[in-house]
Amino acid sequence: MDVTQLWTKIVLWLGEHAPVTAAALHQPSTPLDVESLEAEFGRQLPAELREWWSCCGGTESDVLADVLPPFYTPYDVSRSLRTWKQLRESWRTQWQRPLCDPRAGSPGSSYHPDWIPIAGDGFADELVVDLRPGAMHGCVLEWEQEAAQVLVTEWSGVASMLSDVYRALTEGTPSGYSHPTVTEDGRLDWQIR
Repeated sequence: MDVTQLWTKIVLWLGEHAPVTAAALHQPSTPLDVESLEAEFGRQLPAELREWWSCCGGTESDVLADVLPPFYTPYDVSRSLRTWKQLRESWRTQWQRPLCDPRAGSPGSSYHPDWIPIAGDGFADELVVDLRPGAMHGCVLEWEQEAAQVLVTEWSGVASMLSDVYRALTEGTPSGYSHPTVTEDGRLDWQIR
């Protein structure tokens, strides 16, 4: 399945099983937003990310909808850019020379300018798409703000991430170390086991 099909199936599953989470999700961003983000980054986004943002509009900035394990709320294009700019300001002393391997998918111990935030936990941890060059270009990493690090690749790309989430939701199996559950009030919740 492609990214649009996977996201549509996830949203339909949420609508049936976790309606509060589904209701928090917005309509897609406009193509102009993606173009602005690419201009800010100075490079083109991977096709899978562009496709996801053509069908996923994130949530309001103060609303958490933990669609992505273990506790991440998808961003729209403008929130992604705003978060990236905040990280750029926080890491300005190392922005030009981050403490990271230059290859995509490799670990790092400072924020890298080629990481584009796609989801957040509401407390400064982020899922990021890695735009560094290399075989893993476009992979999804988990940035841990408190530890100031990325250790391993979570998914090889956005499609892989969404496929894993969809499988976990429909089969009741884990995604990484997280198991999907639905709360009594209709919210998706990923339990870490």
